[in-house]
Amino acid sequence: MSSSPNEEGGLSQAASNENNQDLLGKPTQSGAKANTPEEQLSRLLDEASPTSTSSYEMVDEESVPDPYKDVQPHWFFCRRADDSTSWLPFSREDSDKLENTYTTGNPDEEVVIAVDGERYDVHVKERKRYAVYWEQGPTEVRRCTWFYKGDKDTRFMPYPEDFSKMLEEAFKDAVTSDQWKKKIDFPTGETVILHNPKLIMQYQPIGLQDDWISSPSEQTRPRTVKRGVDSISIDIPDGEPDQVDHLVFMVHGIGPACDLRFRSIIQCVNDFRSASLSLLASHYKRAQQDGLVGRVEFLPVNWHSALHGDATGVDEDIQRITLPSISRLRHFTNDTLLDLFFYNSPTYCQTIVDTVASEINRLYALFKQRHPDFNRAVSLVGHSLGSLILFDLLTNQKTESEVPSGNPSFLSSNTLEQILTKLDLKQYLDIFESENLDLESLSLCKDSDLKDLGIPLGPRKKILNCIKRRWLPEDCKAAATLQIHNAEDPGELSPEQSRFYRAQSVTSAVDYEYFNVGIGQNNGGIAKGQVSIDYPQLAFQPQAFFAFGSPIGMFLTVRGLKRIDPNYTFPTCKSFYNIYHPYDPVAYRIEPMIVSEVDLEPMLIPHHKGRKRMHLELKDSLTRMSMDLKNNVLGSLRTAWQSFARIPVAALPPVEEGEASADANSQEAQGVCVEAESSMNTEQTEESEIKVGMLNGGRRIDYVLQEKPIESFNEYLFAIQSHLCYWESEDTALLLLKDIYDKLGVAFEQPQQ
Repeated sequence: MSSSPNEEGGLSQAASNENNQDLLGKPTQSGAKANTPEEQLSRLLDEASPTSTSSYEMVDEESVPDPYKDVQPHWFFCRRADDSTSWLPFSREDSDKLENTYTTGNPDEEVVIAVDGERYDVHVKERKRYAVYWEQGPTEVRRCTWFYKGDKDTRFMPYPEDFSKMLEEAFKDAVTSDQWKKKIDFPTGETVILHNPKLIMQYQPIGLQDDWISSPSEQTRPRTVKRGVDSISIDIPDGEPDQVDHLVFMVHGIGPACDLRFRSIIQCVNDFRSASLSLLASHYKRAQQDGLVGRVEFLPVNWHSALHGDATGVDEDIQRITLPSISRLRHFTNDTLLDLFFYNSPTYCQTIVDTVASEINRLYALFKQRHPDFNRAVSLVGHSLGSLILFDLLTNQKTESEVPSGNPSFLSSNTLEQILTKLDLKQYLDIFESENLDLESLSLCKDSDLKDLGIPLGPRKKILNCIKRRWLPEDCKAAATLQIHNAEDPGELSPEQSRFYRAQSVTSAVDYEYFNVGIGQNNGGIAKGQVSIDYPQLAFQPQAFFAFGSPIGMFLTVRGLKRIDPNYTFPTCKSFYNIYHPYDPVAYRIEPMIVSEVDLEPMLIPHHKGRKRMHLELKDSLTRMSMDLKNNVLGSLRTAWQSFARIPVAALPPVEEGEASADANSQEAQGVCVEAESSMNTEQTEESEIKVGMLNGGRRIDYVLQEKPIESFNEYLFAIQSHLCYWESEDTALLLLKDIYDKLGVAFEQPQQ
């Protein structure tokens, strides 16, 4: 057992001085004189104050103990951060599946159980949890029955399975014999005292304590020990629905980190998925109870590692020319901001677009393989630069009628042996053959899989890069076929395989052929300022495209595109939403490029709790009050000036003059009100009749989030945070869910306040 230097606690009652035996049958005695560390510990335990209750609650010793019952195990997995380790519980459904496999299966046979919505696989015998869709190291899994927590620990931690087994045997012996106040010394040096069924403490060996802890009271502060997961305070999820209603791929922006906590795209998408599950439970509760709503699956698409990996070598090239001063700032710039310049380079733009498309197609094929009954729609989400990548990719998709019907050119290598020979890596052929790997199965392999086979870093990068470029899974549709250019030695690839092959394109110089309207390729030409590359095809037609904090409008303008044709739509995607935070410095609007003659305000995204934020309502109220006050003051001044400048008529009595003046003022004020009301109605009518193009099927495109109250005090202070807030925004997640389930015909439910 490992020691913990910050453990604190106390005993509520004195430990027994009677001789006891440990689990190995070894007698333990408490002598009158404590000379050795073990004797010191025994004396301190026997003299513990009964008033020290910082680590546990007081219990009634006179209560009759319950008969012994087997402890109910629960399965946990380990999550390691930079300097911390935490154990998280599997959902009740997943834990039950693992426990059933453990108790009924063959202990010598490895069984793989899919958990967490089938995004992870648990190898029960190995006690490891592996990610399915992305690169991630395996994590440890435990079958947990006993837990401990020190005074300064924030949560209970599970004991190792072998130690828990020894504790359970000691607990069973104490229950069946009804002998408590028992001290048990374990072979690893730990001491556990069983006071009663609800009060169990663990003490570490004095020799394992830190040197700076000197006082005996600090040395013997115990851990609180609990039996069973029901006795500790922890939230255990029920599990995710098996039914997947929609699939969403999420593409990140510049750099490897996606938020201010420097978390990866995987962690951010996990949070977004959790928020969507919570919103489904609150806003589609009745539909879930009726079985009409399952869940939405979100999968991350990572392209940064491929661009900055060993295959391109761009990091080494940049590092050679980087100045040594302000190294941290220059490293941050090279790792993040340079992605913008890479995307405007024909060479690296091709790498980025190829990586995004091939990764989406790989994930889609793998998802279909694990969910063969899935026949619902798919959507795309892009953040920052990721939204621009998807925008360019979608503008260059081809419909089925545009895909060439003739036989494309062929590769010279149609077998794994030929590819390895061409890469000068034939020495690894025996390894692949021993695992029965062919081209199709190899296309589903990840870097970690090839590493497990013993293939070094350089060869496996070359193999993966070649396979990703030259082979797409057979689940891809025929619409993913492209006409191949510059192929070598045609004629050796079968038509079935060639349907999914896209050769590595030879990029040309940037083509600045301008078009006044429209986006994308027109008769083979490139839109304004768009890099001339060979755009790959997706294996599906997306239902919707959501852009978070997107610079699409700015890039289109810089490319020279002044206006988007209102009739333009993506070839294969009929919905497009541009979502942004009002203080996001990277975000730009799209609607003014379509409807330039009208100043159209963006659509305000409702708060997920069903109302506008209070500070925004107060701001609107103050604005209306100031406008009313301004109009009243101006009206009064205008009336006073007109009365002062009017020539008096002597024939009219003073009283009648006042009445006439009041009538005139009343009629003038009434005229002003009628004019304002007419203007307001006209403005509302004109705004409702505006057609915002066909990018989103005639619906609005620009949607703005509501800023938080604290953000409204200083918009500059929260600018960077505003660009990274979308992953944790429940309002954004709800907008996605509402669009998805509106198209499925499921009614939206506003939760009661």
